[in-house]
Amino acid sequence: MTGSVLKDWYLRYVAALNAHVFDGMDQFIADDVVLNGEPGTREDVVAVQKHDIEAVPDLHWEVRELLFDRDRIAVRAVNTGTPARDWLGVPASGASFEITEYAIYRVRDGRFVEMTALHDSSDLLRQLGG
Repeated sequence: MTGSVLKDWYLRYVAALNAHVFDGMDQFIADDVVLNGEPGTREDVVAVQKHDIEAVPDLHWEVRELLFDRDRIAVRAVNTGTPARDWLGVPASGASFEITEYAIYRVRDGRFVEMTALHDSSDLLRQLGG
């Protein structure tokens, strides 16, 4: 995949996340994937995504930077939302958050085979009052 094809493909993935549509994740995520250094499956990734959306119904990803290097994608995104129920051990309080996420992906045969994401969890918890 060329950089422009990867960009369009990745932005479709983010659009699906923001629309909270998980049924078509097989077009983005391989059956077997390494998630934050641990072996897993697409179902594992989708379960995490669904759990987050159930807790934070307005969870939104905004891509700020997107870089490509052969089969790798690097992303800086801003994630926002307001938990509607307990999330990450913090009771819902009506507080919203805005955090920066850094993610690196490796793509093979048109799907993610490695997915790594990092954000400042202490800042997230501080904003939520936890």
